Amino acid sequence: MTEKTRQILVTSALPYANGAIHLGHMLEYIQTDIWARFQRCQGHECYFAWADDAHGAPVMLWARAEGKPPEELIDIMNEQHKTDFRDFGISFDNYTSTHSDYNRELVELIYRNLDQAGYIDRRNIQQLYDEEEGMFLPDRFIRGTCPKCRTEDQYGDSCESCGSTYSPTDLIDPRSAVTGSKPVMKESEHYFFRLSEFEEPLKTWMSSGALQPEIINKLQEWFTDGLRDWDISRDAPYFGFRIPGTDDKYFYVWVDAPVGYIASFRELCDREGLDFDAWWGKDSKTEVHHFIGKDIVYFHTLFWPAMLMGAGFRTPTAVYAHGFLTVDGVKMSKSRGTFICARTYLDHLHPDYLRYYYAAKLGTGTGDIDLNLEDFVQRVNSDVVGKVVNIASRCAGFIQRRFEGRLSDRLPDQELYGRFVASRELISRDFETRNYQSAIRRIMALADEANRYIDEEKPWLQIKEDGKADHVQAVCTQGINLFRALISYLAPVLPFTADRAGAFLDTDVHDWRGIDQPLLGVAINAFQPLLTRIDPLKIEAVIEDSKESLQPAAAESATDAGFAVEDVAAEITIDDFTKIDLRVARIVSAEAVPEADKLLKLTLDIGAGTRTVFAGIKSAYEPSGLEGRLTVMVANLKPRKMRFGTSEGMVLAAGPGGEDLFLLEPDSGAEPGMRVT
Repeated sequence: MTEKTRQILVTSALPYANGAIHLGHMLEYIQTDIWARFQRCQGHECYFAWADDAHGAPVMLWARAEGKPPEELIDIMNEQHKTDFRDFGISFDNYTSTHSDYNRELVELIYRNLDQAGYIDRRNIQQLYDEEEGMFLPDRFIRGTCPKCRTEDQYGDSCESCGSTYSPTDLIDPRSAVTGSKPVMKESEHYFFRLSEFEEPLKTWMSSGALQPEIINKLQEWFTDGLRDWDISRDAPYFGFRIPGTDDKYFYVWVDAPVGYIASFRELCDREGLDFDAWWGKDSKTEVHHFIGKDIVYFHTLFWPAMLMGAGFRTPTAVYAHGFLTVDGVKMSKSRGTFICARTYLDHLHPDYLRYYYAAKLGTGTGDIDLNLEDFVQRVNSDVVGKVVNIASRCAGFIQRRFEGRLSDRLPDQELYGRFVASRELISRDFETRNYQSAIRRIMALADEANRYIDEEKPWLQIKEDGKADHVQAVCTQGINLFRALISYLAPVLPFTADRAGAFLDTDVHDWRGIDQPLLGVAINAFQPLLTRIDPLKIEAVIEDSKESLQPAAAESATDAGFAVEDVAAEITIDDFTKIDLRVARIVSAEAVPEADKLLKLTLDIGAGTRTVFAGIKSAYEPSGLEGRLTVMVANLKPRKMRFGTSEGMVLAAGPGGEDLFLLEPDSGAEPGMRVT
């Protein structure tokens, strides 16, 4: 442990500011946090700083639908995110928002530096424009048929079916996802970053060891196709930072989002008295490590380092990409209850359970990670509770009852303890290279050795023999010290359990250097359960709380659910039916309701104004895919006041429920407000 102290900054990808944190997000934040905590365990100076991604058209439209300033909404969500992270043991040093003065100043500085260096071009382009909404449409707010594979209802920048990327103007039959109208072409001046100027510097940076091999291979494809200049501007209306010297041009969200890494750290520097320039200056000797998902590699390994090069800042030391999360082998599902929010998990289960399971699955590559719920229960109960915690539990009782809580002044098997200490080198290498699954395997192999030692010594039998008390005390002291080494190695993974173990041992288990000297001849505190086994019933409770079943909502009230009826209801007369006023409605906006597991909040245009309807269709539809679509609503249903707002009608849907649910849609040619007869 004589390695020179390093200065390290780590970041995670920025969660978007208009949604709750879920277990897919937590995969990355736990991965990052384990690495940061490991570095601190080695005695290095390591900071963890990042932020909410607060800008863009989705936030703007979200705020418009809520009738509130976007600043108010993103502040509320920022506090929710920070609470989730703290409760999961994410040891961030600063967490802020990209909508901060720190970020604005840095974005404008980077832009000025790029512009003065000749890396910004201005040119007129043709864009799709929504005349009804009065706005140019971002790529993700345009839907149409893929020009490559002809799959319908695809986004304006890429096809989810064939994976092709293209310009929004290449879409066949494009439509606005905001209003559903057919957009028109309109000319506008835009600002472009000359990415093509950085091909050789980027290749040099790539070869520096900054990227995983599979990411380098992917980048080679983009270099083969040729680097294209990057449109960094968006037209008003837009929620973001205005480009200096303009009245109606804003920085594209992907310009200011990564600058948020720097801005968050600068805020920390001002608070803690750190030298910002020493960390982010061009000749900095410190380290910057980004942890991201593989879906945003393009931005972090091409645009971001090129921007930094052109603006006179240092480039990242490394960018690490991970795969996606599946649950029980398939994509997270709302109808199956496996689209689990962080808060729902925390309502039922200890955070260290998930931290351990993710660590046991994470390797160095970008392969997807599966959260198998049955394996989750078995592995945590067997490894953490059955092997590691069990060592302390087995030995502590003898030390407390027979030896007044005092450890022996000797270890009966110095060689065994020496092997545990010597394992630190390989375990450290695994954590350093993010090969957590290998580190966990090594640690559990040591746990097996420790349990085997106790089983062979059988202190519960020897304590009954005359003259064996001193030996039993030494054996249990050996077991306690083996446990101390194990929990120190696991401290980056199990921070809450490690804290409790440190209180029990009356020592700092987070400093790996401490295990060089065993605990001998000292008193320890009374043992308290460190972590209990997972109750499978709690897993069922998490799933139930996460399920998107329409049946209970429909039974309670039709105002907050779509139709999902399996049996024919009691007969009604024609007079009853004629009381129902069915109208064609256009979905102006759709968003999840954070306080409700099953609901989407819809803003519906019915021709003579808009209505707000809370519909229990979240299991079947992503909000962004609904905007602009036509549907049918019950327009004369008595409004119902709910805890998150008033529902002013009901949309109609059919199907058995869950993901198999379909909104009723009128034929083409229908207009909002038309009577359905």
